Amino acid sequence: MDKFGKRFEGKVAIVTASTQGIGFGIAERLGLEGASVVISSRKQKNVDEAVENLRSKGIEALGLVCHVSNALHRKNLIDKTIQRYGRIDVIVSNAAANPSVEPILNTKESVLDKLWEINVKASILLLQDAAPHLQKGSSVIFISSIAGFNPPPAMSMYGVTKTALFGLTKAIAAEMAPNTRVNCIAPGFVPTNFASFITSNKEMRKALEEKTLLNRLGEVGDMAAAAAFLASDDAAYITGETLVVAGGQPSRL
Repeated sequence: MDKFGKRFEGKVAIVTASTQGIGFGIAERLGLEGASVVISSRKQKNVDEAVENLRSKGIEALGLVCHVSNALHRKNLIDKTIQRYGRIDVIVSNAAANPSVEPILNTKESVLDKLWEINVKASILLLQDAAPHLQKGSSVIFISSIAGFNPPPAMSMYGVTKTALFGLTKAIAAEMAPNTRVNCIAPGFVPTNFASFITSNKEMRKALEEKTLLNRLGEVGDMAAAAAFLASDDAAYITGETLVVAGGQPSRL
């Protein structure tokens, strides 16, 4: 008996930055629930390995190289999905960058541009390409962060871009209603490669765990379950909202 239901049978889901970590976990969960999944990242080797992993679990998967700040890559991601499957039902915008640990007032303009371009602007441009192909009843999910509520010093500008996704969720949900729902997930700290500079430090990890009511860091599966819920018909009356999945860590602007 399958561990999960089949809420996404016959549906097609695109997940960006999805060859490892939270993105892969979301793609895997949607695939296990019946979706055909389109995964992507910047390196062909990572794409190939992730596709093989998904297919070994019986998941229909298409893998493409896509740097989300590259217009041709974004267009190719949408075009190849339509060529292969003829539809798009779910988009999870997960790609993010955090190239600096400098205070905001010491951050170089080129770094500010990169943070804005990848963490916010690319999500908008991807949706501009995808919107004409989204089915009625489709779902868009932005992956933000608990850091968007109170940006910590070592990742303050990253946190600000994640704050921007809260507002973007509200604005895009209004534009895309009633045919497409748009929601956001704000994960707590999850021990992935992306967050390893924080979670691999024993003292920092312990301090983070103590800030949560559940006394643990998040897991990829926690975020995947939240995304599957928001993307599914179980959340058919939810749009424009941010779901915090952070074990009870404080989350207020």
